[in-house]
Amino acid sequence: MTSAAPQATTLGQLRASGSPDRTVKEELRANLVARLRAGDPMTTGVVGYDDTVLPDLERAVLAGQDLILLGERGQAKTRLVRKLTELLDEHAPVVAGCEINCSPYHPACVSCRRRHDELGDDLPVAWIDRQRRFAEKLATPDTAVADLIGDVDPIKVAEGRTLGDEETIHWGLVPRHHRGIVAINELPDLPERIQVALLNVLEERDVQIRGYSLRLPLDVLLVATANPDDYTNRGRIISPLKDRFGAQVRTHYPRTIEDEIAIVLAEAATPPADVPVHVPRFLDEVLAELVRLLRESPDVNQRSGVSVRFTIGAHETLVAGAVRRAARTGARLAVPRMIDLRAVLPASLGRIEFDLLDEGGELDVVDLALRRAVLTVWRRHLGGEDLRALVERFEVDGTSVETGDLVSGGAVLAGLGERIGGLARWTERLGEPAPGEGGGWDATDDVEVAASVVEFVLEGLHLGRRLNRDDVDDGRVRYGA
Repeated sequence: MTSAAPQATTLGQLRASGSPDRTVKEELRANLVARLRAGDPMTTGVVGYDDTVLPDLERAVLAGQDLILLGERGQAKTRLVRKLTELLDEHAPVVAGCEINCSPYHPACVSCRRRHDELGDDLPVAWIDRQRRFAEKLATPDTAVADLIGDVDPIKVAEGRTLGDEETIHWGLVPRHHRGIVAINELPDLPERIQVALLNVLEERDVQIRGYSLRLPLDVLLVATANPDDYTNRGRIISPLKDRFGAQVRTHYPRTIEDEIAIVLAEAATPPADVPVHVPRFLDEVLAELVRLLRESPDVNQRSGVSVRFTIGAHETLVAGAVRRAARTGARLAVPRMIDLRAVLPASLGRIEFDLLDEGGELDVVDLALRRAVLTVWRRHLGGEDLRALVERFEVDGTSVETGDLVSGGAVLAGLGERIGGLARWTERLGEPAPGEGGGWDATDDVEVAASVVEFVLEGLHLGRRLNRDDVDDGRVRYGA
């Protein structure tokens, strides 16, 4: 997948080295075939697309087609586009000093063609890495044809050249990445008159500037991203441009809880090193289940979607609450608990668009989904657990447990006394580290982990209508009979 060692400095030396003469699409196809034959994936770092999106993307590359990635926000469209650069050769030869990366074998611009005719095999060659062969443009309403294609440079005209001279052109983004990949994000936002300028680039592979048709045989892979047409009202992709994209690849949200969690753990910001953090998996399951329910809710605008960024942001808010509590209470280990989920909802509402007749009910929609998510995960892990003895401690003994965002783990456990029968079993079923022997805890990290497990157990009992939960002062809550 690596080109010939970048040692050749002239066209003659380049020919002698055996460096291949191929288009960018041939290069991508050859490198992808080499990966597939070696049993390697097309790309790594994208979760949940192995059997759905990536096969379509592989077929588009193998067919040598310009393509458009269509999907709701937060579906890794931009990441997939950037991953395509991994299929480019590590280095590529260009005519030294050329503005548009002309191939030494087949110069495209008039200046390089002239130098090729004059110098022959002595034509100077330079090497560029794969990152310089990739351009990314966010489509905005103020984008001009000059930005993408180019325009006449008045300074060059003032120097004595005529308007019809190709060398008077200041090239735009697409020609400057000749022999590379050009990505346009959110293509429908590009004004229709600007989309027209791309028609010749995609089909005839030439450019038109100020009424001049310049035969510039561009060698590019054009990749675009867009939300579904029925979602965005800001614009549309014109039909002739749609027709020129050879492939349309549809993306999707994670289809399993495991994929959602894997993405969150890979993308979430790393917590500060001065406060160790342990996030119980069952809490990440709750967040993933919450997002799944929101993606199915009739009260949420599904054309907009619920991005994975919502789950990532919620995870980060959850961790931040635990770190804040650890810093205030002196705990060595920060462990998120159920009480921290209360801060997740208002902090994440801005990431969701709702379809509600009455304003002000957004928080209720998400809160209801969260309750259902907690109960689903609770039943998944603890549904067969006999908790009658725990409930009797509340009903018969008058036990109560008080918690809050700044209540230490030890204070939570103190409400249940010195020993908690069944704690080791609950912890094991939830996949967490076992507490101290005999169902108790020691004075180190077990306290925080055990408190998180206990809160989860109590919240499930509350949602199952076996315990009460009452709000008390300062944002605290109390579980009781």
